[in-house]
Amino acid sequence: MTLLFDHNISRKLISKIVDAFPGSAHISAFNLQKSDDKQIWEFAITNGFTIVSKDNDFHQLSFLYGPPPKVIWIQRGNCSTLEVETILRTKVGEIKAFHDDRRAAFLILP
Repeated sequence: MTLLFDHNISRKLISKIVDAFPGSAHISAFNLQKSDDKQIWEFAITNGFTIVSKDNDFHQLSFLYGPPPKVIWIQRGNCSTLEVETILRTKVGEIKAFHDDRRAAFLILP
């Protein structure tokens, strides 16, 4: 499972979670930082990514379109890169189960 991190999550996170989520990337790696949510959504579909964001825009798109792509919504507001890393690491099992559930569209991580 590869994660695609939205602009509201630091690109520095990639090097910190590569062992748990190999192949993951930040939207900036694909020059998508000025793209709108729908373009990022389409990119994630085409490239097999699960989108990770701290805002609810992608959560709303998942209601509208369903998967793919899957969406992980980190509901923490302003938090550090370390906090996001900790959330992802402590929820690896839950994230993998979510990834494997074909019916699941989004996962909320508080």
